This record gives sequence, structure tokens and C-alpha cells, in this order.
Amino acid sequence: MSFKSPYPDVEIPNLSVYDFLFGQVSDVDLDRPALIDGGSGAETTYRALIGQIDAVAGALAARGLAVGDVAALHSPNVPAFASVLHGILRAGGTATTVNALYNAEDIAKQLTDSKASFLFTVSPLLPQARAAAEQVGIPADRVVVLDGAEGHPSLRDLLTQGAPAPEVSFDPATHLAVLPYSSGTTGRPKGVMLTHRNLVANVCQIHPRMGISADDRILAVLPFFHIYGLTVLLNAALYERATLVTMPKFDLVEFLRNASERQCTYIFVAPPVAVALAKHPLVDQYDLSTVHTIFSGAAPLDEELGKAVANRLNCRVRQGYGMSELSPVSHAIALEDDHVPLSSVGKPIANTENKLVDPATGEEVELPSAGVSAPGELWVKGPNVMVGYLGNDAATAETLDADGYLHTGDIATVDAEGVVYIVDRLKELIKYKGYQVPPAELEALLLTHPQVADAAVIGVLDEEGEEVPKAFVVRQPDAELSGDEVIAFVAERVSPHKKVRIVEFIDAVPKSAAGKILRKDLRASEATRG
Repeated sequence: MSFKSPYPDVEIPNLSVYDFLFGQVSDVDLDRPALIDGGSGAETTYRALIGQIDAVAGALAARGLAVGDVAALHSPNVPAFASVLHGILRAGGTATTVNALYNAEDIAKQLTDSKASFLFTVSPLLPQARAAAEQVGIPADRVVVLDGAEGHPSLRDLLTQGAPAPEVSFDPATHLAVLPYSSGTTGRPKGVMLTHRNLVANVCQIHPRMGISADDRILAVLPFFHIYGLTVLLNAALYERATLVTMPKFDLVEFLRNASERQCTYIFVAPPVAVALAKHPLVDQYDLSTVHTIFSGAAPLDEELGKAVANRLNCRVRQGYGMSELSPVSHAIALEDDHVPLSSVGKPIANTENKLVDPATGEEVELPSAGVSAPGELWVKGPNVMVGYLGNDAATAETLDADGYLHTGDIATVDAEGVVYIVDRLKELIKYKGYQVPPAELEALLLTHPQVADAAVIGVLDEEGEEVPKAFVVRQPDAELSGDEVIAFVAERVSPHKKVRIVEFIDAVPKSAAGKILRKDLRASEATRG
């Protein structure tokens, strides 16, 4: 049985992203800072940002970007990211955002698949970007280096070109705005086709729940090239006329310094950052009293970890759920929902409908009148659901059904209040003697150990060929923790079939830029040794 969002539907205007975000900016807001460079402190006002967006759009149109053409944006979080992203969209182009950690081969694959005709990058990333551009045939005069490099146009060149922003016309409901690539944690990265309506809808849907206001200063460390950063930080903050403090990468000292010195009020994180906020001694050396909310996404946040962060910083901690295919948010613990358990991802956002489906039988899970439902794969329908995967009808058909439901691949439960709990990835459940063991549950438990800095769990085959849980553990500095102690710690706290059977100590858990544990990398290293 399906269940709808408990929140009233919101109106979704039929506008382009540019017109939605910047079509009506008051004179007061024009002189507010939109972006602050965390390193230098340089400010970009809303007036300057809109001027830069229009200038980029004009220059791109003059250089041959037509409506529907794809431009790649390969950059860490810098203020110019916003100018370029929205300049591409303003010109009627489609922006494909490229992971700043990609090597030349990975960049080339995305450029080829997306058919990008322009590439924007920054000088520190130019070697791999240039190699990729040469490989796919993008000429040097279409490789724009934001901060300048010999032989390539710079952002300054585009801003001073003087070409007016073009008059463009397209249907926001069908015209592709962005083309992010799914993280590839469970397979080959695929281009996720998101329209202007998808992005506008998701900002409208989360606007009442997130509680961002124009008075907020938001620390933007989660990458804008990931859809979480693009929608929830960049677009949602700009829509509310808040101020974004950009950081090109996560560095704990810089993170704490910016949060303190820039008096940040709202911080969006992934669970690895929450671990540092809960456990690292450096945190106590900074004044974070202006922070009122920490919001976690991109991977499951353990309830005890969230509470530890809330207690240490004396702030609210919330979490949500989503995926690139959902633009990305589909569930969130609202700012006002103090009673909703932090072990959940909150309730479905406005204008959405959910189902839980038993992956073994295909039957819909019954909604409980009390307590919590049986687990099932979470299906989501709403205006934020992607059009499909670029050039991959088979993958689209596997993920989007005829009724418009997106099959998330995540196992969830729902309680009688409509609060949703993510159990684990369907494809990552460990099957031990026929029992399902969720890796995320064991990882959350391991993080409660005071001598554990980080952890990941996968299923491996033992000597009898049985799949068993194996924990990869990062010790806290100077900790003297043995594998037997880890095994005993878990065994005392879980059912027998969920016990960790093997432990390996490692220096760092491999994670995506958005903070997801790359279990496929751990499995690959196991396969190599096997």
C-alpha cells in the first residue's frame, strides 16, 4: 500500500532554474553576500553573481553553445562554480558536473558519454582535464580555466567579453538542466537526466522543511558537483538569499576555522564529517556557538553519533535521504521535528508518494497501524524524479516503472507516523546462513567504540564458502585495539547472526566525495588478495 507525504503539496512554478532563483531579487537582497570564499574572505553579492551569470551565458552563446548543448564543469567548491553553472543553464545549455577527484580517463568517459562540447576547470586540475579534453576532441579554446592558464580562455575572459545573455526558449518540464553522474558505488556511472522542473521542484519541496533563511551563513564543504551540494546547498541557499561560505575540500582545521570566523549558522555534512565533529579533540578549540543546525545526508547517520554531535555543539542535528535520481531529496527530518527519531530519515517531502515492496515476492508491504512495518525496497514518485539515464534505456527501465515510481535499491521500513527508516542497500545486504545482515547497522555500532575512528563492513567468504561480515576498522590515534576486542564488542551487542567474524585494520575507509563508503573498493581489494 502506498503512502503519501503528510505535508501539503507545494506549488511548483513552470520556470527555468535561472528565472526561479534570480527572476525576482529585491534591491535589498542584491547587495547581500551570496558567496564568500572561505580561504580569502572575498565576497560575491547577489548583484555581482547575477551579472556574472548573464556574462557567462552571453559569452558561451557567442562562442557557439546552443540550446541543448552540454558543458562540463570540473571544479571544487569556489564562488565561480555558481557563476558558471548558472551561466550554462541561463544560455540554455545542460551542465554535466564532473567529480573533482576524477583522473583523465574518468573525465574522458564522462565527456564522451555526455557529448560535452565545453569543459570548465581550474588550474590545479588542468593536467587531467586537458588530457581528457584532448582525448575526446574538445579544442583548447573551449577548455575554460577559471583562474587562468596559458593557452586557454579564463573566466575573466568570458566575464569581460561583453556579449549579452541570449534570449532562449525551452520547456522547463523537459529541458535538461544538469547531468550529474551517479556515484558508481554499485556499477558503472550513469548520466542522470534532471530537468529544470526537477531542480525547481526539489527546492520548492524542501523549502518548508529545511528552514534555511536569508540570515543563515551556510558552510559549503560538500561538493557542488554532487547533486546534494548542487541542490541542497547551492540552489536552496541562493533561493532563500542566504550566504554560502565555500571550501574547495574538507580539511578539519579549515572547516572549524571557517565555521568559527565566518560565524556559520547552518552546516550540511556527510557522516564522516559528523564523526570528526563528535570525536576529534580539535573541535573544542573553536567557538561554534553560532551553529544552530547540522544537517547530514549522502549516507546513513547513526542516531548515537548524531546525538553526540548535537550535545557537543549544542545544536540541532537532522538528516535526510535522497539520491541523484531524485534531484536529490525525497525524505527529511524537518527543522521543527524534534520528536522524530534521528535513526530515521524523516517523512516523505511534499508532492511525493512512497511504496515499500518486498524484493523477494514483489508484494507491497502493509503499512502498520502501530509500531514499524516489515522491510521493503523503497519506491518514490514525485516531480523530483529524474527523466531517466542518458542513453541507457535498459537501466532506466530497471529503475523507473510504468507508474512513475523510482526503485531506489534501498531497503526501508516505515512507522505508523509515516516516518521512514533506511535499513541498507538492497545490493549490499550480507546473507549469513540465510539471514540478512545490514552493513550500515554494524558500521554504526562500531563507531560507538571510543577507540574506533571509522569503520566499514562488507560480506566476504569464509573457509567454508559462507558469506560472513568483515569489518575494516580505523583506530583512533594511539589506540591499542585488537581484532578480538572488536569482535567481542560487536558480539555483546547484536544477534548471533550479525556478529563480525573477521577484522582488518586500515588507515582510512575509502569514500566517495559525497561521503558514501565505497564498499566496491573494499570488495575489489579482497578479490585481488583472494
